[in-house]
Parts: sequence; C-alpha cells; structure tokens
Amino acid sequence: MQEELLFQVALTMIPQIGNAIGRELLEHVGAASDIFKLSRRKLELIPSVGPIRAQIIKSFQDFERVEQELKFIEKYNVQTLWLQDAAYPQKLSHCNDAPLMLYFKGNADLNRERIISIVGTRHPSAYGLQLCRDLVTDLNDKNVMIISGLAYGIDIAAHRTCLKTGIPTIGVLGHGLDRIYPQIHLPEAREMLQHGGLLTDFPSRTEPGRQHFPRRNRIVAGLSSATIVIESGEKGGSMITARLAFDYNRDVFAFPGRVNDPASRGCLQLVQSQKAALVKNAQDILEALGWEDNRLRTYTPQRSIFPSLGNDEVIIFNLLQNHKILHIDDITRESGFNTGKANGILLGLELQSVIRTLPGKMYELL
Repeated sequence: MQEELLFQVALTMIPQIGNAIGRELLEHVGAASDIFKLSRRKLELIPSVGPIRAQIIKSFQDFERVEQELKFIEKYNVQTLWLQDAAYPQKLSHCNDAPLMLYFKGNADLNRERIISIVGTRHPSAYGLQLCRDLVTDLNDKNVMIISGLAYGIDIAAHRTCLKTGIPTIGVLGHGLDRIYPQIHLPEAREMLQHGGLLTDFPSRTEPGRQHFPRRNRIVAGLSSATIVIESGEKGGSMITARLAFDYNRDVFAFPGRVNDPASRGCLQLVQSQKAALVKNAQDILEALGWEDNRLRTYTPQRSIFPSLGNDEVIIFNLLQNHKILHIDDITRESGFNTGKANGILLGLELQSVIRTLPGKMYELL
C-alpha cells in the first residue's frame, strides 16, 4: 500500500502530466505503479501522451521529494484520497479535470449528500456579510455541509458562521497543508479540523500563489451540489468558481443587489446570462434543491414494492440500491446501457416515483 502511494504521489509531481492526462493514463494502465513500470514505447501509444510526455515520465527521478511527502503524510496523519479510491469524493470524481490526489485533514464525510459552496468577494459590504451570516444560520439543522476557500471576506464569514452554528465546514486550500493562508485565519482553520476539515490537492511546501487559486476553485465547485455567490464583481475567483460549477452541471445561485453596486455586478451578470438562479434566502435554495425536508432517508426500499419494473429497470434499480447515489456516467458504465437508453429508463423510474434526480445529473432511490 505504501509503495502504491509513493507512485501515486510521484505521478502528481511529473511536469506536463496534469489531471486529465493522468486520468487517461490510469484508465489505460490501471495503477500508478504500473505506469512507471511501462516501457517508453507503450507509453507513447497512449493517446495524449506521445513521445515527449513518455520521455518525461521515464525520466522522473525526484523520488526524494516524494519520500519527503510520504513522511509528512505519516507524521501529520494526513488522509490521502486517490481518484480511484472508494472514499474519493464522488461528486468531484465526475469532473473530467478532477485532481488525481487529495490531501485531507479533518473529520467530515466528503461524500455527504448535501454539500454546498458559498463564495463571494474578498471585500464585502456590511450588507453582504450579514446576508452570508443569515444564510448560513438558516441552513442550520438542514444536514448541510458548507465549502469555501478560507479567504478574506465572504469565505471566512461563511466558515465562522458555520463554526458558531455547528454546521460542518471544509476549507479548500490553494497550497499545502503545512501552512494556512492568510495566516490570520489560522484559529478558524484549527477549529475546522474538529468541525469539518481542510482539503487541498497541493503537496506540502507548496507556497500560496495566484496561479494556484483556479485549481482550488475547481475543487470548491466540483465537491458541491450547488454554488452560492454572495456579492461579487464581474471578475475574480468567485465568478470563476460559479462558471466552473455551471460547466460541471451543478446548480448555481446568486443573491441580487443594487444594479449600480460594483459588488453586485457579478451576481447580476450570472443571473442575466442564465448561469445562476436568483435567490432571496435559504428557503429558496432548499426548495430549488429539493432539500426542504431536513431528514435524511435511512430506509432502503425493497424490490417487492415495485413488482411492475421491467428487466432493464431492475438493473438500474439494483445499481442505485447498492450505491445509494450514482451519476449518469456511472449508471451507463455499470449497466452497459448507452446514455440515451439509460436516460429513458431513468425517466420511467422517476415517473413511477421509484427514483429522483439530484443536482449534477445524480440519481437516488426514493
């Protein structure tokens, strides 16, 4: 296991081998360790690799840096989540650019059903801050976990209100777990370890830098069923996160503001371009997501309740019974049905009130 982890970490450190190419390598070869054992000639035959990247992979020698990371992981009891692991966040895994490796410290369930991200400007108005606090407070007792980026402004306001109200919260970092940026948020970060956690795809000793924050934003968007924007200019990290969430087929919500207020222009732009739904309060969001009932289902329906299901419907029913929640891509892969056929069966099951559609093309049994 430790040997496989070594090669997993090594794969993430190879120049010019990003998440998409790394994923393709894993799909063709299987395990990270097998990638390093493959000949250069066989690596060249993998689409998107070619001679140059094959040579880069075979030339990788920085295993001393990898060993240092393994020591850090062991010393600080960091949980590693590899893309192929069952514990890897399911929602995030459906993003084609999902990180190969995540590093996590905390006690939260990253596969929790109800996860939302709250993002916004680093320079909010008093109105924006109060809106954020009210929203988070109203989500208490709704079995929700809240994700943000531990940055100034709306991010830290969301985290602080979660800690105050008892809502689990995850801070996604644009650097390694060996530091907190901005450092002034270290007290909140420490408290979050007991009430959620800290997550990153960067190894230790990675300095915070502007070039890293888009990667962080992808995780924030991909982990969540929905992204909520509270005050944002027309440019900036929160707008990037919102557009990523939209591209990932996740729900995006934005709060309105005055049309001449610079801090509201981003939200208004998202609504105007139909990338976000306009909301006024937490209730609007809960209703849109179908989360009005704060009780999570604890029973499993029995096959005998639905005697009229056809053979194809039973196949998908059994998949959902075993996995609880599945993305359309998983359903097509595991059932062997093409997307069109699977969608038709899913629609029939939904009309029979056997399943329901969740945000992000996810499905679950009723």
